Amino acid sequence: MRIATPLAYATDPRGGADEVAAWEQDGLDVVWVSEAYGFDAPTIMGYLAAKTTRMQIGSAILPIYSRTPALLAQTASGLDAMSGGRAILGIGASGPQVIEGWHGVAYDRPLARTREVIRICRQVWRRETLVNDGIYQLPLTKGEGTGLGKPLKILTHPVRDRIPIYVASLGDKNVQMTAELADGWLPFLYDPERAVDVWGSALAAGGRKRSADLGPLEVVAGGPLAIGPDVTGLRDLARPLIALYVGGMGAKGRNFYHDLLCRYGYAAEADRIQDLYLAGHKAEAAAAVPADLLERASLIGPESYVRDRVQAYRDAGVTILNVTPLGTDPRRLIAAVKDMAR
Repeated sequence: MRIATPLAYATDPRGGADEVAAWEQDGLDVVWVSEAYGFDAPTIMGYLAAKTTRMQIGSAILPIYSRTPALLAQTASGLDAMSGGRAILGIGASGPQVIEGWHGVAYDRPLARTREVIRICRQVWRRETLVNDGIYQLPLTKGEGTGLGKPLKILTHPVRDRIPIYVASLGDKNVQMTAELADGWLPFLYDPERAVDVWGSALAAGGRKRSADLGPLEVVAGGPLAIGPDVTGLRDLARPLIALYVGGMGAKGRNFYHDLLCRYGYAAEADRIQDLYLAGHKAEAAAAVPADLLERASLIGPESYVRDRVQAYRDAGVTILNVTPLGTDPRRLIAAVKDMAR
């Protein structure tokens, strides 16, 4: 298994990037840069490309609604050129509140859009002339725009004609599409013991349609990391983030993370977290996150326990272990988990 970490969000991006870049020496293989409605991801990814030499640099995620497919392909190929072939294009639909509230774009047909984005990006990197008749009309038909649009291909020569595309997905249809078309899968709140029950059928259905040219699907999952005899209390640090996603990332009936907790068997707890969060009681919502979930979705405990959790992720099919080191010595933790994952 390779080892990855997300770049801390909503903090000083330059300081965070400098810190993570140093972890390359300790065995870190991949860094993920998120994008919500704060700093853009590509700028920070370009900075990381200049600060590192070996690790892959991925977006997790770039929303498919806020950029055209051609621009997503250009961004990925630009990063790939600046990093010497180390880019990963992580994409996802994000959610209606951000897409419609921040970007002012209708949140519609997420699966069909993702399919077209994947297809068009790969056409760009192969330097094919872009023609598409679907959600994205390339070029625009007569009667739309000025009528001057014509089929084009990328002006520059990408370093690779196949940049890995990873998709963030949770629902069955989206996960099935991911297993069929993408190079990698970015799930959230992944419980290795329950993952097969929740996503096994969708992954298998998509896998049956998967082209042999793609190779095996990479699976990225993990959680907070701390190793020691007295660190289990650090699991509680994840409570506010889980409450934010389960309670606040979407309205009632339109929250993917709430639905996931229900599928894990925490329906009553998910409802309580959402009700409390939407009522403004964020601390109480965080306190309502089940301790069992915090334990399962983390790598926090004595060394033998963390080693067992690493094996559980491996047994579940995870190929890239995504960890957030906690405490004052993150480099030691990265080196330790890298050794466990060999």
